[in-house]
Parts: sequence; structure tokens; C-alpha cells
Amino acid sequence: MNIIVCIKSVVTDAPRGKIVRTADKCAFNPFDRPVLEMAVQLKERYQGSVTVLSMGPPTADATLREALAAGADRAVLLSDPALIGSDTLATATALCAGIQFLSPFDLLLFGTRTSDSDTGQVGPQTAVLLDLPMLNGAMRIEKQTDHLTVERRVDDFLETYEMMLPAALTIHPSAVFSRDSSLGSIATAFDEQEVEIVSAMQLALDPQTVGDAGSPTRVLSMKPVKKDRTCDWIEGSPADKAEALVRRLTASGQIG
Repeated sequence: MNIIVCIKSVVTDAPRGKIVRTADKCAFNPFDRPVLEMAVQLKERYQGSVTVLSMGPPTADATLREALAAGADRAVLLSDPALIGSDTLATATALCAGIQFLSPFDLLLFGTRTSDSDTGQVGPQTAVLLDLPMLNGAMRIEKQTDHLTVERRVDDFLETYEMMLPAALTIHPSAVFSRDSSLGSIATAFDEQEVEIVSAMQLALDPQTVGDAGSPTRVLSMKPVKKDRTCDWIEGSPADKAEALVRRLTASGQIG
């Protein structure tokens, strides 16, 4: 089973203006770590390969090397000034071209969302552009002869699907727990293995479909949100506490 995992190097420091993705302010998206672990487990169970694909500036190199240390076989970074300013649709367009560049593949995996933008849109948008069957929040994956059996939990319901390959999935954050990379694998990833850099020109991307030009949405401004909260303890028996809480919520207009 040949698997492509799309990952992101996310911003860890809240911006006060234009986002600048420097190495000291970026990290491996935590929602992508269980995705990579799921891919590595599938490779160990069914053989094949795991390729990690990301889009971003050269500083994303460190995240891709972390993925190599965690068990990925190949790392590819889509990096080009033409991609700067891409919204989710433009990002999906670029990833679609990158995935076609890496074809053939059996399974395409994404995290449910990212910790910086938190839209959850890129995975489904990419799958639509590739015309792939898509399922969100997968918890367990079994490969059959010519299809996958996928389980996901939605609220209190367990759903089971059969999907023909190739297919795309987002992996639920609690599906698996990521293993720790060994010191040897980290040294090999950072000192010996290669991160392939692919440009927009190599992908034959139309400049009008990516970056600012290909983004129908814009971030107009950003500002920190001030939260003035205080903690007020209510004493007494459980019944007294409940009655006092209801009185306070009613007086503040939060309940009628």
C-alpha cells in the first residue's frame, strides 16, 4: 500500500500582523502526528511506502525531517514564492498538483485540521479536486483485496464504510498514539536523508490558481483577543450550589 500523508508546519506564536513562518515559530501540526503514525502502521502491516507532502517555505524542512525520523520513506516540500498567500482552496490546488506529481498511490491521508488556521477544509477540498472518495475522522482502517474497510466514531455512533482505492481519509486525533522517534532515526533524518523541493513550475501550476491570485478569501486583519475572566466559587451543598448558579445565570440573562 503506497500512502501519501499531507502534513503542515504550523505557526506556534500568535501573529501581531503578517504571518512570518520562521523556524523558531513553527512546529509539526499536532493533528498530523497521528496521521503519520497510522500511515506507518499500515505500511508495517501491508508493506508499501509512506511519502509525506507539505507546502510552505524552506523552514518547513524541519517538520518533514521529523516525519522521516518517525518512519516516512520520502519527504516532498512544495515551496515557491508563487504559493505565498494561498488560502485553503489555493493550498488544495497546489497539493492536488503535488499529489498527481507523486502518483500512483493507494491512499491519501490528512489530519482533521491544523492548530493554526483550524479550518478542516484542505483535506476535503483536495479530495474533491482529485475526484477521490473521502471519509472524515477515521479510527480504524483494514485493507481488503480490492477495497478498504474504515470505521469512524461520530458522537456515540460507530460507522463502518467500504471504500474503493485510491481513496482519501482524515484521521481522528485519537485513532492512534504516535511513537517516539529514536535518536538514531532522528540523526539519520537530519544528517543523511533528503527533503525534495518541488516548485510551482515543476507542477505546471497556473499562477492564477495559487497564492494570492488564486485565493478567493483574504485575511483582512488580525488582533489579539482579550479575555477578562474571573473564577467565583459557590459554596454549600450540591442542591444549594445548583440553586445559586441558576439564580446567577438568570440574573445575568444567560438563561430565561
